[in-house]
Parts: sequence; C-alpha cells; structure tokens
Amino acid sequence: MIPAVSAVLLALAAAPAVFATAPHSDLKLALSSIPGRPAARRARIHAANLARRATDPLPTGTSEPLVDYFNGTDLQWYGEISIGTPPQNFTVVFDTGSSTIEVPGMACGEACVGHRQFDPSASSSFKDLQISDTLNFGTCVGVDPVDDNCELWVSLVADTFTVANFTSPEGALYSHFWLITNQTSGFLPDPFDGIMGIGADANDFFHDAGYPAIFGMLFVPENEGGAGELTLGGVDTTKFNAPLLYSPLVVNDWFLLSTGIFVNGQTTSSLQNNNTFLFDSGTSNLVLNEPLALAIYSLISPDIVANADEPGTYGIACDLISTLPAAIDITLAGIPGQDAFNLTIPSSELSSGPFKNKPELCQTLINVSDGLMFVGLSLFKHYYSVWDIDNQRLGFAPNGF
Repeated sequence: MIPAVSAVLLALAAAPAVFATAPHSDLKLALSSIPGRPAARRARIHAANLARRATDPLPTGTSEPLVDYFNGTDLQWYGEISIGTPPQNFTVVFDTGSSTIEVPGMACGEACVGHRQFDPSASSSFKDLQISDTLNFGTCVGVDPVDDNCELWVSLVADTFTVANFTSPEGALYSHFWLITNQTSGFLPDPFDGIMGIGADANDFFHDAGYPAIFGMLFVPENEGGAGELTLGGVDTTKFNAPLLYSPLVVNDWFLLSTGIFVNGQTTSSLQNNNTFLFDSGTSNLVLNEPLALAIYSLISPDIVANADEPGTYGIACDLISTLPAAIDITLAGIPGQDAFNLTIPSSELSSGPFKNKPELCQTLINVSDGLMFVGLSLFKHYYSVWDIDNQRLGFAPNGF
C-alpha cells in the first residue's frame, strides 16, 4: 500500500500472546490463530472435497474490479467488500502479505475522516470479541520506507462478510476482523478504507463459500487505463495469452525461491545465490537487503545513490532515468516437471517519481530493509498472477493488455 508520502508498510505488530506476528509490508499482520479459528484448519472436510489436482482445468470463479491509486506513480489497487447485516460497504486493498481484515469503526471518528466507518449498532450479526490491540507500522502507504506516524488502535470483532459474491457464514474464519478505533494521521491520504489479507492458508475462506482455494489478480497501470481485477475461486483466462508458469511455495505463505537475478542480461556471483522473497500485492515496489540491492544497482548505474533524508531509499537524477536500461530478471524455481523461469521487471519501473524534498532526484524502485524481502507491484502489474492455495504454488503469465 502506498500513500504519496510514505512507502512499503512494515507492520511491526505488538500483539497479545495468542498472536504470532511477523514483519510484513503495508498494513500487515500475520496471525497463526485467532479466537474461533479451527485448530486443524487444513484438515477440514471442505478441503478434502474441493481440493483440485494441479492438472485440473482452471476454474472461472467470480470477479471484483480494482481501482488504481495513482499519485505520480502506480501505488496500489483496491476494491469493495461489505460487512454486516444489512451490508456496510468498504474499499480495501487485497493484500497477499497479510491474513486479516482491518476497517475503520465509528469510534475512530475524526481520526478516520474521509474513510467509511463501520457502525456496529447498525448490524444485527455483529459480535464484539473483547480483544484490543495497537498495531505499529513502518509506513502507512507509499514508496518511502520509513514513517513514524503510522499506528492503529484496533478491536477484534466478528460479523458476516461478502466480497465478489463470496459470503462467509457467521463464525467462519474470515468473519473475524480488526475494527480500527483510532489511527495516526499518516493513514489519512489513503483513498481506500482498509485492507483484506489473503494469505496462503486461507483455504477455509474459499471452501466455506463452495469454491476451490485459488484466485487471480490483474493490476493495470495508469498509463494503460488503471483498471484491475481480483477473481476469487478461479482465474480469468481472458486476461493473458501465454501458458502459466508456476513456482512452488517454500513455506506456508506466499514465499518463492529465487535462484538468481540478472540486470540487463548481466549478473554477478553475489546475484547468483538462493533467496526467498515474499510476493506481496500490498507492496508497491521491491524491498531487499542492502547487499542485494547494491549489487543490482551497481549493474544499472553508479549514479544511483542513497538518499540520506529518507533512510532506506535510493535515487538518481531524474534527467538520467530515460537513458538507463534497467531490466531486472528474477529467476524462480519451477514446479516438478517444469524448468526454472524468469520474471522481468522492465526499465520503465526504475523510477518511483521525484522525492518530495528533492524534486531533481528520482527515487529508484528498490528500498532497503533488514529482515524479509518483498517483491511487489513493480513486477505484478506486468503479469497476470494465479495464487493457488490448494496446490501451494504461484503462477504467472504476461498480461494481455
């Protein structure tokens, strides 16, 4: 997620002991369990009845249109969900880097001005689970990596939930969500209300609705019209022409193994190592560790330098951008019977736009951070992506727009 003034959201969630947290990007919180979640969620009858073989034809599912948040560059795509009885509508980012839902509540008031706020008293199916927490984020929404003004006060609640004709029965996994009761001002620029996480363990959400656990995502950049699409329970095969290439998940999340990186067809020994990346639709660009980022930048231009005013960012004179080839190929491991393959981030993604405080300097697409490494929308908007939970794999084909 990306506001005009911030960057990749690293959620450093200070949660109670029942929650297992991990640093994620954008509005992120990874939960291993929440009250009411079945202990053996992967052994449910739904999974046994509906799990597909990897060779089965792709199902069609049901789709939700997405809107591009453009603020000088493509920042994030978002769509609609509804919660409660009768339904209350919200716009959210569909985020593969997290597994929970956060939307503003009425208690947020002026702190959430401009965002729709859920009214518990207007829903006959609302349940207050009596758990409160504070979530601290590295950034709010944007392409800048560090912001100290991104904090949410939240309460865990439950209600009916619908998206793209999926309806969760009361008490099901995804009827639990965080109600935002207060937030710092860093979130105010966001044109969307909240976030819906779709982690790689979301089997129940799909199976409870009677669909296979698979979804497709299309992100169309502003210069191509800006419309995107989320297809739940299936894939929109009209959005791509080439065969899908799959890479297996290496852990129970959207992590893939990369065996090498090339820049303009060149590489170095430091770029030919195994790395694990979280493929995250809630991250705008790339977040890598410093050695990897510097190795890539060294093959693009020696003029790319760190911006001390915004630690973790790098930039280059804006008037040099158009002269620089900067195609980045990420090699991914293939599934059994399929070779490794490359995904390409084209040179057009090199610049994330001018820095606000240094308009002559354009921010480059890789931010630096310790810990997990993320691949985000700089890559996704050039591919149709298939997130196959049942078969624990992630597929890509060049999009057809």
